[in-house]
Amino acid sequence: MFEAHVYRQRRRKLRTLVKDGLILFPGNGELPMNYPANAYPFRQDSAFLYYFGLDTPGLNAVIDADEGRAVVFGDDIGLEDIIWMGNLPRLRDRARSAGVTHTAPSARFEETVRRALSGGRRVHYLPPYRPEVKAALSRLLGAPAEDLKAGASEPLIRAVVAQRIIKSPQEVREIERALTVTEKMYAAAMSMTRPGVLEREVAGRMDGLAVSGGWGTAFPTILTVNGQILHNHDHGNIMRRGRLLVVDSGAASARHYASDITRTLPVSGTFTTRQREIYEIVLGAQETAIASMKPGVLYREVHLKAARFIASGLNQLGLMKGDVEDSVAAGAHALFFPHGLGHQLGMDVHDMESLGENFIGYDERIRRSEQFGLAYLRFARELRPGHVLTVEPGVYFIPALASRWKKEKKHTGFINYLKVMDCMDFGGIRIEDDVLITASGRRVLGPPIPKKVKHIEKAMAR
Repeated sequence: MFEAHVYRQRRRKLRTLVKDGLILFPGNGELPMNYPANAYPFRQDSAFLYYFGLDTPGLNAVIDADEGRAVVFGDDIGLEDIIWMGNLPRLRDRARSAGVTHTAPSARFEETVRRALSGGRRVHYLPPYRPEVKAALSRLLGAPAEDLKAGASEPLIRAVVAQRIIKSPQEVREIERALTVTEKMYAAAMSMTRPGVLEREVAGRMDGLAVSGGWGTAFPTILTVNGQILHNHDHGNIMRRGRLLVVDSGAASARHYASDITRTLPVSGTFTTRQREIYEIVLGAQETAIASMKPGVLYREVHLKAARFIASGLNQLGLMKGDVEDSVAAGAHALFFPHGLGHQLGMDVHDMESLGENFIGYDERIRRSEQFGLAYLRFARELRPGHVLTVEPGVYFIPALASRWKKEKKHTGFINYLKVMDCMDFGGIRIEDDVLITASGRRVLGPPIPKKVKHIEKAMAR
């Protein structure tokens, strides 16, 4: 946990933004894998952690914006729990560490909410994402579970986003602590990747380092020779000479702040000519994007700048053709770069995504595009000091997508399908770093992890 005053200040700020009503923070409980006593590793709800910091199951909390007080609800553990799980400080002592002076038994949570509802007070809650929380809120609020998302408090969502979207120096340090572990994970991946090795051997080593260095991984590790599948969590392949390995992974700090790094490695230890040519295009797009990031710039424009760099490079290789500006405006580049340039990073790897991407990445000025590719851009709004974003351009050869577009004769003025179809065995390349927007520009966070061709090949040669 941070010091108690951090949580007090966060709750005080939230009260001023929401103004009135009762604000609910249902904590997460333990989830059984296959029977009640065998649970998944516990992960507290991020909003609960942000405002209360208590990283244990069985808790709920409220902030009363009218009365100006916070209450944590929970029960002290009994002897049987102590025997099996060990002792735990009393609830009032744990709450005090988060600057909360009012606690109550779990049963009082429902009483408090029902009293507020019967008194005609506004009850605010965030969109629930876990089934057991949806069920509890449905019962408590008397609303069907399928209606809860629509009924979530927009004033609360906007207030939470306004606070959490700007990272404090303490939070940036937590992300960099996670990145220090992530650097070790990638050093291991580069030393282990070679022909004949199973993907899961490398993924297992990386995940083990994340556990030993912090809380664990910030998200399930992506490590695959089939990099054309953007979120491929299968680790069952044997690595073969001539293939590329896409590794997208990151550790979480002990306080659950995430890191998110992607590197693409040649299984044989050196890039082929074709791999190097396309790799340099992706790296150039990423470096161009990072160099253009500063306060006041729209991240959508940064994304489009990276897209134009990719289209220009693919033009030079004969995979694309025609005017670069026109091809990007038409969305032809999305055959190769079908996702957004990046997303917010914080306590969640896709920070606050459960609150709704449009609240985080868009506003009244910037609306989401409906164009294929650009529509997947999670964050498009103006950059501000304190934003932490991933920057992760890529080039992929996706057989199903290329075949569909070719059959539909889509963007034939910009895409050389004859040459594209010869590359269907290529896979994909993605390069990702985590970037903080500063008062005057930007800073790539964490220790450097090799990404230039010569540095990757040198690291793998060791």
